[in-house]
Amino acid sequence: MNANTAYEELVRHAREQTLLDSCADLLEWDEETYMPAGGVGHRSEQRALLAGLSHQRATDPRVGELLGELEGSELGLDPEAPAAANVRELRRLYDRQTRIPRALAEELARTTALAHQAWVAARQNADFAPFRPWLERIVALKRSEAESVGYEDDAYDALLDHYEPGARSRELVRLFDALRQELVPLAAAIAESPRQPRLAVLERDFPVERQRVFVEAVAATLGFDFTRGRLDTSAHPFCTGIGPGDCRFTTRFDARNLCGGLLGVLHEVGHALYEQGLDPEYYGTPLGEPASLGVHESQSRLWENRVGRSRAFWEHVFPRAREVFHEALHDVTLDDFHFAVNAVAPSVNRVDADEVTYNMHVLVRFELERALLAGDLEAADVPAAWNEAYRHYVGVTPANDADGCLQDSHWAGGLIGYFPTYTLGDVVGAQLFAKASAELGDLDSAFRAGEFGGLREWLRQNVHRHGRRYSSAALAARVTGSPPDYRPLVEALRARYAALYGIA
Repeated sequence: MNANTAYEELVRHAREQTLLDSCADLLEWDEETYMPAGGVGHRSEQRALLAGLSHQRATDPRVGELLGELEGSELGLDPEAPAAANVRELRRLYDRQTRIPRALAEELARTTALAHQAWVAARQNADFAPFRPWLERIVALKRSEAESVGYEDDAYDALLDHYEPGARSRELVRLFDALRQELVPLAAAIAESPRQPRLAVLERDFPVERQRVFVEAVAATLGFDFTRGRLDTSAHPFCTGIGPGDCRFTTRFDARNLCGGLLGVLHEVGHALYEQGLDPEYYGTPLGEPASLGVHESQSRLWENRVGRSRAFWEHVFPRAREVFHEALHDVTLDDFHFAVNAVAPSVNRVDADEVTYNMHVLVRFELERALLAGDLEAADVPAAWNEAYRHYVGVTPANDADGCLQDSHWAGGLIGYFPTYTLGDVVGAQLFAKASAELGDLDSAFRAGEFGGLREWLRQNVHRHGRRYSSAALAARVTGSPPDYRPLVEALRARYAALYGIA
């Protein structure tokens, strides 16, 4: 068989695999949005069956044979060519999947489906105890996964690599240390400033039905195509790309706070624009998939913070907000509203955190899940450990488990190793925005005029269309001239908050 024929067979197999996985994605989306609670048992078996079938296809020896034929062939002469990149990434995925037993893949799918519903109920009741045995089971399964995949120094790296290929926990420790040294003093200076926002302007009546109309209009303005996607609500905001022409994201609304739902939408729209910006020609292959979770988070953090918290964005959006929520905002100035949106204060919730303290929330999760995986922390001790970590790193203590260790759905979904990608994304997103600003010119003027297409298309050409052609570090270096670097993020935060709070 010649290389071209072998490559065509490999791509055909990969696309069928992706179609199968998209069925599981749809079931997971339904579980978090519309599925009745009574369906969780049946759903867990559906997901386990699909996980088993997916694993069987992913580990088909024929895939290994095809990869063996293609590696070293003329298709790999240019490492950046689509065929070479697809073969390289499919080899990486194949090697990982073949190390994981099918029974383990099935049990993870079954357990996380059941655990998610247990988490929803536990969160509603602000009681960690019913969720504890599920977390114990998930941690045990993830330990088995790490041992199956293999690692050099730290079992956590085996899980982290799934979301951020090539990343290592020792590098993340250094990154978090650097951010902590820079951002904790900044947060302290902000707290001591006599100039403080009037938070009451955000704590008024904002009817949920109007919020939905408003945030959908904002999402469309940024470029989300509602003919190829939809917005729903869920206990925890998320975005999932089901396939070409079908990207779905969620948020949650608070009738007494406009910004929670809106900033959640801006975050998830960043993910969604990435999904809608992938090249459909390569759907089903690595070149049609996001580069990594860190790069994915770079898009959400960029649109949420670099765009959505900017004054120029609100100069365009605030007049519309005053029309939709006239009773709540008729006596509020743009200055007061924008300052309140950018309020910096220690809080217990990651999703609602300001961008100066946000990465300390991620640090808490990073340290605790590493300890869980290593056996240094028992699931039963998580609430106390969580509260102590928040007191130490953020300066607040959650009032209950719902505001504490139950606030995120990630552990219920088995996503141990995911959280650090939020901080990696924050770092890379700031780098990308700085580079886009340098190349595109005055983005603030464009935002004031409601023109976001320039930035969106710049990201599409420089990030989205490449899929997994490059690693996240290589992509950052290619686009910005530097591998992931925390300094542009720190510089952006200092500049914004020095102006708002009048600090040096």
